[in-house]
Amino acid sequence: MSRLLYLIRLMIVLLLVFALGKVAFMTYNSQSMDAFTASDVWQVLLHGFTMDLSTCGYLLIIPWLFCFISLWTRTFSLRKVLLPYFFLIGILLVSIIGGDAVLYEFWKFKLNASVFSYMQNPEGAVSSVSVWFIASRLIAILLATFFIILALVYVTPKRLNQVSHSILRSLGMILLGGLLFVCIRGGVQESTMNVGVAYYSPSLFLNHSAVNPVFSLMSSIKRTKDYAAEFDWLQAEELENAFDGLYPSQTEDIADTLLTTTRPNILVVMMESFGSKFVAEMGGIKDVAPNLSRLIPEGIFWKNFYANSFRTDRGTVSLYSGWISYPTVSLMRLPDKVGTLPSIAHSLQRVGYSTHYLYGGDIKIMGKKGYLVAAGYEKLTSDEDFSLSEVNESKWGVNDSVTARRTFEIIRGKPADTPWHMVFQTLSSHEPFEVPYHRLADKKLNAFAFTDACVGALVDSLRTLPSWDNTLVILLPDHGYLYELTYESPEFFHCPMLWLGGAIKAPRRMSCLMNQSDLAATLLSQLSIPHTEFPWSRNVLSRQYTYPFVYCNYPSGILFRDSTGVTVYDIDAQQFISESPSPSPERILKAKAILQTSYDCLGEQ
Repeated sequence: MSRLLYLIRLMIVLLLVFALGKVAFMTYNSQSMDAFTASDVWQVLLHGFTMDLSTCGYLLIIPWLFCFISLWTRTFSLRKVLLPYFFLIGILLVSIIGGDAVLYEFWKFKLNASVFSYMQNPEGAVSSVSVWFIASRLIAILLATFFIILALVYVTPKRLNQVSHSILRSLGMILLGGLLFVCIRGGVQESTMNVGVAYYSPSLFLNHSAVNPVFSLMSSIKRTKDYAAEFDWLQAEELENAFDGLYPSQTEDIADTLLTTTRPNILVVMMESFGSKFVAEMGGIKDVAPNLSRLIPEGIFWKNFYANSFRTDRGTVSLYSGWISYPTVSLMRLPDKVGTLPSIAHSLQRVGYSTHYLYGGDIKIMGKKGYLVAAGYEKLTSDEDFSLSEVNESKWGVNDSVTARRTFEIIRGKPADTPWHMVFQTLSSHEPFEVPYHRLADKKLNAFAFTDACVGALVDSLRTLPSWDNTLVILLPDHGYLYELTYESPEFFHCPMLWLGGAIKAPRRMSCLMNQSDLAATLLSQLSIPHTEFPWSRNVLSRQYTYPFVYCNYPSGILFRDSTGVTVYDIDAQQFISESPSPSPERILKAKAILQTSYDCLGEQ
């Protein structure tokens, strides 16, 4: 019991250090950032608590280990053994927390691994501030370090004695170790701890205040790469020539107008994994998606629409930020990058739209919550907003029939005088494919059929609302699914996109080649909203869109399709996987240029 109480006291000290660090961070940067209230401080502490707890879990591993060892050894001085460790973590904690607060004034992002590149040449940074600026902050850091080490030593007992019943107590300590692991992981849910968990506010400053700087730095070190040096295949002149004209500058030169209004309500339904394989009109399996087949003649159907990538985290950023995807990195998991991305939600907010994102699963997974908040979604609805029985129907989250009904209820309650943008992300067509629906014998196909039925019912319900005449519904997936396919199959990336609602002028079939990332510029241009901040998004209805192509990627390969055919290339082996109908040096040259330029751009962000 004494060991347990000691570790609890040690954790309380560390949690207090992190809490005081957050208050110091906000106070220090209060002059240059958004104004905040006492309520904001409380919200910052509350939303950052689980990340603080996770960081404490890491820091308690060494003390826990010595407590465990002490059960089987003769009396030894725990305080003496741990003193060097306390000196180390005291110095590191204060240096990181203090450095984060001080540097945020200049950088406006959380301390990350990029600080080490500046430490190699500190002359520029030092010359930018006065001697007193440096000295005063060093003094504060030294004093804080002293008091933290003193507190850690104070709560540590001088000695721990060997006890009887060591086997039973060892089992208890092992159980305690398991609890530390749960703290480190961030709980027992599907998602693990990530920086985005602390994001909760439209204010990036408040989100950054809630993030534990120690955890942020550790996670960024794990991700550190010289992105600009990756796939450095083409020389500068060859690269420039090959890339030129692929992503033309954005203008409002619209060749075709599809909508009856420039301020429709916009519902995007992102259908999990719903590639062309499940759509009969695209050569897919018949009778999996009869509702989609029923709706296609009523809307604007984009039959040559391609996903950018192979996973939801990539597809989400491509769709809502109009950004290119990367085969080896997920932007959603890079909190220092997502804050710099444009987004459809931000563009719509500027002209008066409210924004809402609904997902029946764990919205914190893969950094999604952090991305969505940074992207401008004011209201988030997730598994935490449903009953326990609804959440437990499936391991992955609330099934699509329940979330579709909730989506309808939310839309029905929206005021008529304010345009809105909402995203409904489905999840039932995902492993483990557990759905309350049994139309098809194949479990996987049946799950896709269930999602189709739920989306069809949602659209039919929306028709009954007065707002239908001013609503645009966009149905599209995050990516395809590997049902009788591989990532090397162009069909995996080929996906349906359908625009419905009273806001469309007339049903159409669109044949232009486009990526998910092109939705942003194409949609915003229809709304007469500028989209120059989306460099990787093309308005495919612009007269300047003279070279239609699609570019897709997965962990070991890239795909490029234009009017001449399709090339699939293995980027690890640097060899062709397929070329149809015939080889094309131009296709692979352009694909390599996009890949290399995208990583150069990522390295510059």
